[in-house]
Amino acid sequence: MNVALRPAAPAFDVERVRAEFPILGQLVRGKKLVFLDSAASAQKPRAVIDAFRDAMETQYANVHRGLHWMSERTTDAYEGTRDVVAGLINARDRTEIVFVRNSTEGINLVANSYGRGVMQPGAAVVISEMEHHSNLVPWQMLRDAHGIELRIVPVTDTGELDMAAFEALLADGRVGLVAITHMSNVLGTYTPAQRIMALAHAHGAKVLLDGSQAVVHRRVDVQALGCDFYVFTGHKLYGPTGIGVLWAKSELLDRMPPWMGGGDMISSVTWERSTWANVPHKFEAGTPAILESVALAAAIRFVQGIGYDAIAAHEASLTAHALDRLAHVEGVRVLGTAPDRGGVVSFTLANAHAHDVATLLDREGIAVRAGNHCAEPLMRRFGVDSTARASFGVYTTHAEIDALADTLDRVRSFFA
Repeated sequence: MNVALRPAAPAFDVERVRAEFPILGQLVRGKKLVFLDSAASAQKPRAVIDAFRDAMETQYANVHRGLHWMSERTTDAYEGTRDVVAGLINARDRTEIVFVRNSTEGINLVANSYGRGVMQPGAAVVISEMEHHSNLVPWQMLRDAHGIELRIVPVTDTGELDMAAFEALLADGRVGLVAITHMSNVLGTYTPAQRIMALAHAHGAKVLLDGSQAVVHRRVDVQALGCDFYVFTGHKLYGPTGIGVLWAKSELLDRMPPWMGGGDMISSVTWERSTWANVPHKFEAGTPAILESVALAAAIRFVQGIGYDAIAAHEASLTAHALDRLAHVEGVRVLGTAPDRGGVVSFTLANAHAHDVATLLDREGIAVRAGNHCAEPLMRRFGVDSTARASFGVYTTHAEIDALADTLDRVRSFFA
């Protein structure tokens, strides 16, 4: 019997990918740059740099308002990015895509529009111990200003959500919204998104996923996930700063009042009253991030050109290699041991402060993050005030992880 075989996917060629990032070719104090800080902000490929520059050089004008050809061309490019984003996350319709500055603004939009405009005082919002401050502080502000109760899902010693505790927090039926990270920026843990949806929806709660990290490492399908809101930011996805995305179901966006007022989000204005534009424009007051949106589309096409299957496999290999190498460095403690994790590894080194570790690594051309990573409650949960963090991108190599581990061995000797 003849069996038709599917052609094998091309091998991930990391050196070919690296060649697309001009910044990676430079030397730091005479040493080759080892950039392990992509979770904070990723480097930019040539396609993104060129898209940003070309938009300024050949077609820049303000969008929506102009009737001249340059404005129409720029508007087409700006609105075209909505289609690109919708395709990336499998949104039902481009009108479900709201442009914001970053994930933080997207979460604040939901807190102020859905939280104040739809949720009633006395309802509860559930978050977790592993949240970035951007998915904590807006809900504290909503609690203080609008009478919302804030409930916290604990994290286990392995760095996973305590799902029994989560279900117990939902039991009284007062939870209106669950706002949970899709992937922790400290632990690398992927949360069990579909299980979260099933439990939350069974108790009448909507769900927001903070996809700032997850969308970089794995394919995201908001229909398959079943969430109600999803946010992510462009600069971690190899795009520019100043542009992010809030996706929400259209029926929710229709119910939500605008958060900011101004130009471009209105239908009509008189001295007595204003009426709002249709979604998504009623949430996009003022001149938007035009150039940034064009460059975001280029970043998404770049990632899709590599393919999420290849990216996920590459980063799983990097993460496994990093955990193995760091396990053999005396004095290193890695936070979190969840089996389902992405390319983020936070660690401490005995007898050394994380800032000192990062400084000594930097002298060898190795860039890592050090501090609380905008997750102070999580740091306290694990009994530390800061960690060093190595985070990986499509351009990260196994040799760079080896360089990190070898240099940490020397740093350990220094502090010993």
